[in-house]
Amino acid sequence: MGAHNEFERLIRQRAGESANVSAALPADPDLVRTTAEVAFLLTVALRQGRRIFFFGNGGSAADAQHLAAELVGRYRRERPGLPAIALTVNASSLTAIGNDYSFDSVFSRQIEALGSAGDVAVAISTSGTSRNILAAVEAAKSKGLVTVGMTGRTGGQLRGIVEWCLCIPSDETPRIQECHILIGHILCEIVETELFGAG
Repeated sequence: MGAHNEFERLIRQRAGESANVSAALPADPDLVRTTAEVAFLLTVALRQGRRIFFFGNGGSAADAQHLAAELVGRYRRERPGLPAIALTVNASSLTAIGNDYSFDSVFSRQIEALGSAGDVAVAISTSGTSRNILAAVEAAKSKGLVTVGMTGRTGGQLRGIVEWCLCIPSDETPRIQECHILIGHILCEIVETELFGAG
């Protein structure tokens, strides 16, 4: 019974922490404004036939795949698929590039091969310091892609090199990742509504 009490305490604590960070988002005018700007630029890019590239490591790789799937499949309504690509899903490309070059190049090489001016690169990194993420953003900038970062409170180095940075007001990786998905879902909803109506 004592173990169950501890589990319940931890559940309440973590759920409360997550709720507190989520509640801080609408109170941050800069973050709300930047999220709206990112939603606008994603909508414009997709309307013009451009593509969205998502990439990240670990849990952020899963987030990249999640958000790409929401656009390719659907979020809340029936509509045509949208061209979103997670650079984390091709195991042959990842391992070949990692083996032949380095792990630092696994995303930048794909951006070099697949990206075009006007596409959008969405870099997801809770720390904002992952070398392969930073390299991919630099590759995206050199090819004329619009660059967006999703990161934590400080933004790390990522904040200084992307055009738009969504910095979650937390230093805790799980809380940051939870809010990345919250913001990602909001972006998907705005894009879907702007392109196809409220459904």
